[in-house]
Amino acid sequence: MTTPPPNQPPYSPQDGVPAAQPLNPSDEKLWATLVHVGGIFFSFVPALIGYLVLKDRGPFVRAHTATALNFQITMLIAQIVAGILWLVFVGVLLTIAISIVTLIFSIIAAIKANQGQWYTYPMTIKFVS
Repeated sequence: MTTPPPNQPPYSPQDGVPAAQPLNPSDEKLWATLVHVGGIFFSFVPALIGYLVLKDRGPFVRAHTATALNFQITMLIAQIVAGILWLVFVGVLLTIAISIVTLIFSIIAAIKANQGQWYTYPMTIKFVS
């Protein structure tokens, strides 16, 4: 087997696709933090993109993107149920409560990720691992 030229990324032998380069620990912390903060503003989209793009770049960022994606999907389902319950007024209160829970837990997760600590959201359905 020959080695690739110096400026070429390594390729996986089975499909010829460039192999994902691992992130250094500070980059993993940065991306994990950004995924959690992005969930506050854009729901599950940053977590989904982060999971798809970064899941093979390191165990820390994979765990944080997966847990953020699980949490944001769970909160999206809760928001849909609350939206249906707006017909009986209790949905208004549920929508406010879910928004507060999402904000608080996303901030906590972002702080933990920035400190390099592992974090799992409470009250989350596990869709991806």
